[in-house]
Amino acid sequence: MRFEFYSDAIAGLPKLSVDGTVDNAIHFSHWHGNQTPESVKADTSTETVLNVVAAANRAELTHSIDLVTNNHFDTDGVLSVWTMLTGERALDLRDRMIAAAEAGDFSELSSVDGVRASIVIQGSDSPTDKAGSPLAQQLAGAPVTDEAQQYVLVLPHIEHVIKHTDQYENLWRESWTRVETALDSFAKGESRVEEFDDAKLSLVALAPGIFGSAGFDPQKHSVPFTAISHHARGELFLISTPMNGGWAYRIDYPYYSWAETVVRPRIQRLDLSALISRLNDLEANLSGSWQTDSSELASAAKFVDRSGMLAASTLEPEVLADTLSDCLDAGRACEAGGSI
Repeated sequence: MRFEFYSDAIAGLPKLSVDGTVDNAIHFSHWHGNQTPESVKADTSTETVLNVVAAANRAELTHSIDLVTNNHFDTDGVLSVWTMLTGERALDLRDRMIAAAEAGDFSELSSVDGVRASIVIQGSDSPTDKAGSPLAQQLAGAPVTDEAQQYVLVLPHIEHVIKHTDQYENLWRESWTRVETALDSFAKGESRVEEFDDAKLSLVALAPGIFGSAGFDPQKHSVPFTAISHHARGELFLISTPMNGGWAYRIDYPYYSWAETVVRPRIQRLDLSALISRLNDLEANLSGSWQTDSSELASAAKFVDRSGMLAASTLEPEVLADTLSDCLDAGRACEAGGSI
């Protein structure tokens, strides 16, 4: 089998589209719109391809096509491609690869080495980090922004990264330390999660110390996605961080919610327009505003300034959480005109 990063040059060719979904292809993917056979579907594309490789009817599933493609670079995509190219030998690493895929796509801590391996392959645990693959950069001796080139560089080293993740400490240490600091903050009770079970809402209160002595800076910091995913259980996360005498807020769906999942529950995307209107009525900081936000795969809403950066809201976390809880009834957004 052979891999070629997706381009117009192969648009008309029969191919196996792993992770991403492209036309004129058999899909083994969890992206919405995929046409993956039900018999092999799983929550990550990596696990899906592992199911294909293990299937007795593999030739039937793949139509014996030998061209493998993907249209983006990330941990789940790379591991999906590597698995399809490697075949049955990849099954020996099944659990470790699924953990790395879950870390990369869902910011989940299935295993420490899974998170670390994903950091080596795609970068930090933040889905907003577009710095590129640390491993590709080390191999090239320079930053690599071309996704096709990242595949060329990284694919030959995947098995070693998964088996010997500790040997890549220079690539995962800095990002892992940030993850570890956030996890420790929750363990010590400095950061906390309060669950509003009836509303399926998690209030996540992050301690300023997670971000260093100067506290949270929206131009430098993203929230600790892996630590939040590890502790929050709701179908909507209200994430608060002290900032400039108020609180920085973002509202997210669970970080797996963007994908078409089998085991993890499907999350309903809500119409938050009435809720946003009500929050803006309550807000005293008129230099910012509550806005719906879909700039990230799991983001739902944020309080931002005129430039679109997170700003300091005057609403206290408990008040805001109670308002959201009142506005959420069994996972449904509140109707306009409801009482607070």
